[in-house]
Amino acid sequence: MSEQPAQQQTPPGTTAAMTPRPDHGEHTYRGSGKLTGKAALITGADSGIGRAVAIAYAREGADVLISYLNEHEDAEETRRWVEEAGRKAVVVPGDVADPAHCRALVARTVEEFGRIDVLVNNAAFQMSHETLAEIPDEEWDRTLAINLSAFFHLAKAAVPHMEPGASIIGSSSVNSDNPTPQLLPYDVTKAGIANMCAALAQMLGPKGIRVNSVAPGPIWTPLIPSTMPEEQVKSFGEQVPLGRAGQPAELAPVYVLLASDDGSYVSGARVAVTGGAPIL
Repeated sequence: MSEQPAQQQTPPGTTAAMTPRPDHGEHTYRGSGKLTGKAALITGADSGIGRAVAIAYAREGADVLISYLNEHEDAEETRRWVEEAGRKAVVVPGDVADPAHCRALVARTVEEFGRIDVLVNNAAFQMSHETLAEIPDEEWDRTLAINLSAFFHLAKAAVPHMEPGASIIGSSSVNSDNPTPQLLPYDVTKAGIANMCAALAQMLGPKGIRVNSVAPGPIWTPLIPSTMPEEQVKSFGEQVPLGRAGQPAELAPVYVLLASDDGSYVSGARVAVTGGAPIL
C-alpha cells in the first residue's frame, strides 16, 4: 500500500509541503570518515536524493557545494545539516540549463575548496503527459538541458581540476531501461546519463577518474508531487516488488561508496536502487 496521500505542488516543489516529509538520513546516517578531505559538487542538493547525499558526504568528511535552482528554504536546510556535521557548505542558486552556470559552479567549487574530488549530477526535471502532442517543444528542450546537457557541461569543466581517485556520479533511473510513456523526455535523458557515464568511464579511466551512475526506482522527493497527477502520487511506488516508494536516505550509501576509496575499482557501473524492479 502507498504511504503518501494524494497531493500536488507546483514545480519544482518544496520539502516542507510534502506529506509525509521524506527521510534524508538527518537522524540516522552515521559517517566513518570515508570522504575525509574531499570536496564535492552536488546539483539538485537542496532536497530529495541530493540533500541525502550532501548530508552523508558531510558526515563522511567532505565539504559540499550545494547547487539548486531557487528553492532557497530547502537549500538553507541542507546547508544547516552539512555545517552541523562540521563541514563547509556553499549554496549557489541558478539554472543548470545554462552552460555558463554549469561552468561557474565548477569554478566556485574550486575557488571555495581548492579542489573538486566528486561531481554528482543529480538535478532533474520531469512532467507527465499522456500523448506526444501534449509535450511542448520548449519542455522537451528544457528537460534535456537540465537533465543531460548540464552533465556534459559540468563534467567538461570539472575534469581538468580532478586528480586520480576523483569520482563522477550521474543520477540515472530505472526509467532508462523501463521507460514510462508519460515521462518520455525524462526517460530519454536518464538513458543518456547512463550511456554518458559508461562512455566517460572508458574515456577517463586512464586519468584515474572513476565514473558511475545510480539508477533509482520510485523515490519520494518533491519532484513527485510537483510533476505528477494527484492519484499517481497516491499510488507512487506500489508497482515495485517492495511495494513502496524509497526514501532519499536509502540512496545515500550507494553514492558514498561510489565517491569513496571503497569503490576504487568500481567504474562504468550502474547501480540499481529500485525496490526490486530490475534494470537491464
